[in-house]
Amino acid sequence: MKIYPIVEGHGEVEAAPVLLRRLLAEADCQNVGVGRPIRRTQSQLRSKEGIQAGVRLALLQPECAAVVILFDGEDDCPKELAAQVRAWAREAAADKPCDVVVAYREYETWFLAALESLRGQYGIRDDAAAPANPESRRDAKGALEEFMPADRAYSETGDQPAMSAVFDMGLAHRRNRSFRKLVKAIGDLLAQLQQPLPAWPPAPWQPE
Repeated sequence: MKIYPIVEGHGEVEAAPVLLRRLLAEADCQNVGVGRPIRRTQSQLRSKEGIQAGVRLALLQPECAAVVILFDGEDDCPKELAAQVRAWAREAAADKPCDVVVAYREYETWFLAALESLRGQYGIRDDAAAPANPESRRDAKGALEEFMPADRAYSETGDQPAMSAVFDMGLAHRRNRSFRKLVKAIGDLLAQLQQPLPAWPPAPWQPE
């Protein structure tokens, strides 16, 4: 069985499976895989027709057991936007587990929250430290570039999957509310798929 992500950007098409597989491994889940993401435009992810068409397409994919919709909230309220999109998505998903996670403000804010774990990698300076409130940054990609050399630009299609493979998920969980929403959503989907779960989220990820 597989969880199929629905995402917005080209970077997330490559990055989301990397991140979701890490979460499944952290949950010691051997029976659930991650399908190839389905990409929708920003406008499609904010319309009932676009969301439901994406969910129906996901349900047609091989071994689809659940759907998770993941996209950037930008300036929208993530709680309100996720609630509306979730209602549309679950209507189309019928009896298949389905959840929605809106990254506030961008997927890259999760990297900012765990910036110390990226030191010395992908151009991030050795003295880089996470800002006090990572979610307050409107341009998280630009914020990451502030910790890179002047001749080094952040690459959504290159850096996003690579950073997704190595950033400290525990740090991100402690510091970033929307990442906690993603972790909870994956736990909820696995429970609905009747997969045995250890303590979730992992105890070391909890606030100190």
